[in-house]
Amino acid sequence: MMRVIYPFTAIVGQKRMRRALILNAIDTRIGGVLIRGERGTAKSTAARALAALLPPVEVVEECRFGCDPQKPITWCTECRERFQGEENPPSETRQTPFINLPISATEDRVVGTLDIEKAIQKGERHFEPGVLASANRGLLYIDEVNLLDDHVVDVLLDSAAMGMNIIEREGISFAHPARFILVGTMNPEEGDLRPQLLDRFALSVEIRGILEPRQRVQIMERNIAFESDPEAFRKEWLPRENELSEKIARARKLVSRVRYSSRDLLIIADLTAKMQVDGHRADLVILKASRAHAAFEGRDAITPHDIALAAELALPHRVKAGPFRQSEMGVTQLEEQIEQLKGAASSGSQQQDEKEASDSENSQKKSPQTPISNLATNPLDPSP
Repeated sequence: MMRVIYPFTAIVGQKRMRRALILNAIDTRIGGVLIRGERGTAKSTAARALAALLPPVEVVEECRFGCDPQKPITWCTECRERFQGEENPPSETRQTPFINLPISATEDRVVGTLDIEKAIQKGERHFEPGVLASANRGLLYIDEVNLLDDHVVDVLLDSAAMGMNIIEREGISFAHPARFILVGTMNPEEGDLRPQLLDRFALSVEIRGILEPRQRVQIMERNIAFESDPEAFRKEWLPRENELSEKIARARKLVSRVRYSSRDLLIIADLTAKMQVDGHRADLVILKASRAHAAFEGRDAITPHDIALAAELALPHRVKAGPFRQSEMGVTQLEEQIEQLKGAASSGSQQQDEKEASDSENSQKKSPQTPISNLATNPLDPSP
């Protein structure tokens, strides 16, 4: 009998956490989410509920790694050898996997192992899949990620970023896709991650227990109802679950077509520069998360509001000590920052236009034949 999972849409509050999970479900290339919070705040419940919510995936028939039949370039070594030259291999549908990584996991358990002895003696390449193979095209959940060995966390984050797991031993190599939603949870009271590893998580959410009495009552009522009759509770929330699942499926198809302008890119760059964020990972994460949020709302272009919502999730764990971290700047403050940046950009654009017009006028006095098409364009104009 299958275990009934608490519905994602029945979780009370914790909007940032739910948004971060949904954005990663829409675009796995965002790079995962780290959920930091005290015990009993629905961290693991939300991760399991999201996996149960995701639509089934189409995979190459009998593939141990769940390869996507529509993307031959990402196939594992076995599928490449089995269907060499074939464009439409037989396929089957599987439920989106949910993999829970134990704290005691070793590197071999995570990445898998090659049987060198069998390769030498029989000339056969035999690969024993690890956690990364099981999690492909699903959700990989790491509870208490701060207690996991740093080297193992590094391997996981590398694979999540590359989307591939490549094993090489004694001149023998094997590769398989490893594209998954990475969800890590931790209690900061038990120690934090090193800054280098913290930065590798695309999004971060800090959650606390809800203090509003009515919402706390809702949490008790829903949990008692679920424990009393899980199946009846699931059926009650099924219409909302199906609606959200279909919305995520539509967003997945749309996200690659979501447009952005050069002005949007400049707003993101100005925002991260103003916050003194090291490196460029945050800029890319904000752009990807902005596109995912626009797709979730059914739009084909991002807006400053999308950027603000994405920045709220991408910046808190990357900024140095300062106003942002101390005050937990929210969407409203971020939108105010963005409006200021847009105003400064418009002002700078106007000054640039005036300078270019003046230069053009002087140039035309010297050479009346200068065509208008040769005048410089405003670098802040949206790209076509």
